[in-house]
Amino acid sequence: MSGTGEHPAFDRLREERARSLEGGGQDRIQKQHEKGKLTARERVELLVDPESFREIDRFVTHRCRDFDMEDKQFLGDGVVTGSATVDGRQILLFSQDFTVFGGSLSESNAAKICKVMDQAMKLGVPIVGLNDSGGARIQEGVVSLGGYADIFLRNTLASGVVPQISAILGPCAGGAVYSPAITDFILMVEGTSYMHITGPDVVKTVTHEEVTSEDLGGARVHSEVSGVAHLTAPDDAGCLTLVRRLLSFLPQNNLDGPPDRATRDDPARLCPELDDLVPHESNQPYDMKSVVTSIVDEGEFFEVHERFARNLIVGFARLDGMVVGIVGNQPQFLAGVLDIDASIKGARFIRFCDAFHIPLVTFEDVPGFLPGTKQEHGGIILHGAKLLYAYCEATVPKLTVITRKAYGGAYDVMSSKHIRGDVNLAWPQAEIAVMGAEGAAKIIFRREILEAGKPGSPEALAVERDLIARYKERFYSPYAAAARGYIDDVIEPRETRRELIRALRLVKTKNDRNPPKRHGNIPL
Repeated sequence: MSGTGEHPAFDRLREERARSLEGGGQDRIQKQHEKGKLTARERVELLVDPESFREIDRFVTHRCRDFDMEDKQFLGDGVVTGSATVDGRQILLFSQDFTVFGGSLSESNAAKICKVMDQAMKLGVPIVGLNDSGGARIQEGVVSLGGYADIFLRNTLASGVVPQISAILGPCAGGAVYSPAITDFILMVEGTSYMHITGPDVVKTVTHEEVTSEDLGGARVHSEVSGVAHLTAPDDAGCLTLVRRLLSFLPQNNLDGPPDRATRDDPARLCPELDDLVPHESNQPYDMKSVVTSIVDEGEFFEVHERFARNLIVGFARLDGMVVGIVGNQPQFLAGVLDIDASIKGARFIRFCDAFHIPLVTFEDVPGFLPGTKQEHGGIILHGAKLLYAYCEATVPKLTVITRKAYGGAYDVMSSKHIRGDVNLAWPQAEIAVMGAEGAAKIIFRREILEAGKPGSPEALAVERDLIARYKERFYSPYAAAARGYIDDVIEPRETRRELIRALRLVKTKNDRNPPKRHGNIPL
C-alpha cells in the first residue's frame, strides 16, 4: 500500500521544520535586512549550489535555565549548520543567525559548530564559517566561554589539514575573533562587519580614545592597516561570491591536489608585451601584476591581501590548468622592497600553499629589505626571517623568475636555488648582486675614484662612471649566477609562460621531505 503521508507525527515534523526556518521571527529578519545584511539562511543559499544544502541539528535548543531563558527557545539556537556543495565539491559550513539572541554563542550553539568541524576533519573537506555574532551569550557565563575554546582547539587541529575560510558578515568581537584569526582566509563586508578585541566603549574607558567600531576594526582597517582581512566586498552577496571563487583554487584537504581544470589558453603562448615592460632605468617602476596576468591562464589572477603590504603581491592563478600560488615583488610600491608587513604577508601565504600542495611561482624584483629605525625597532630581523623560513621549509614545487633586481639577502630569501628552488629563471636584464652597482663600485674602487681627482670633479665623475660600468658588466648580469648554476636558464621575457609551464610539468611529481620532527620553531 502506498503511503499517504497523513499521520500526526508527520504533521508535527512539518510544523517543526517550518518553525526552524523562522529564526528569530519576521521583525528581527526585517531589522537584519534594514541594516543591509542577509539572514543566515539567505547567505547559505547564495554560497552553495542550488538544492545542495543539507542541514544538521535544526532542532537543537539551548539548555540554559537562568534569567528566564527557559521561556526563550528558538530551534537551531542561533546558528545554521550543515553540508553542501560549491561547484559540485563538498564543504561543511556554519552560518550564525543574528536574529536569534544576536547570534551569540551558547553551549548548544558551540556544540553544533564543533560537530561540523569534527565531521569536516573526518571527511577531509573545507570548513566555511559565516560569522555574524554579538559574542558569548552572557546568560550562560563560563559555559559559553568554554564553547569558544572548544572551537579554537578544532581550528588549530584542522589547520593545514582542511582549508578553513571565515566570512565576517556582521559583528565579531572579543574572544570570537580568535576563531577566524586561526583560519586560513578572512573575508569582510565593507560598512556592516567589524572585528575587534574590545569595543569602542571599553577603549574609551581604558585609553580615553573616541573611536567607532568601523574605525576600530572595520573592513578597511583590517584589509589595509592590520592585515587581518584578506578580502573585502561591498555587500554580503559579493563576499559570498568571493568565497566561491577562493574555494575554486583550493584542494579539499592536505592529501588532495588542487583542482586543475581544462583551459583553452595555449601553453606555448608567447607574451611579446613583456619584452618592453621593464624600464631600462633600474629605478623606474612598473606593475608586476601586468607580468602575472600576461603569463597566467586567460589573465585570471585571484589576488588576496591586495590592500595590505602592497609592495608584495600574493594570490592564486593557473598555468595550463594547474593551480599555482603567486608571490611577487611589486616595484610600484616601495620599489618592491621587503618590509615587516610584506614579510608576514608572504610567509603566511607560502605556508598555506605548502600545506595544501599548491606549487609556488615567485616573480622577483627586490632591491633588499627596507632600512630604518622603524623597521629595525619593529623587528624586521625576526619578521624577515619568517619569509625566509617559509620558503626554506616549503617542499612544494618552487619556480622563480628574476625580472630585474635581486639584491643582497633578499635575493637569497625570494626562493633562490640555495633554499631549494626547483627551477630558477632570469630575464636578460636581471641584476643579481650584493647591492646596487653605484654603491658597490664606490666601495670596491674607492681608491681609484679618490686618485682620479677632487670628489665631484669632471675627472672623478668620469672615472666613477667607468668603474660602475665595469662592475655592472662583470657582476650585475644574470650570467655570473648562471655560470655557477644558481640560475637554470636566462630567457626572453616573452618566453616566460611557456618555460614556466614546462618547468611545472617537470616538477609536478616532486617528492621532497623535511627532517622528522614534532615541528619547527618559526621565528614568531
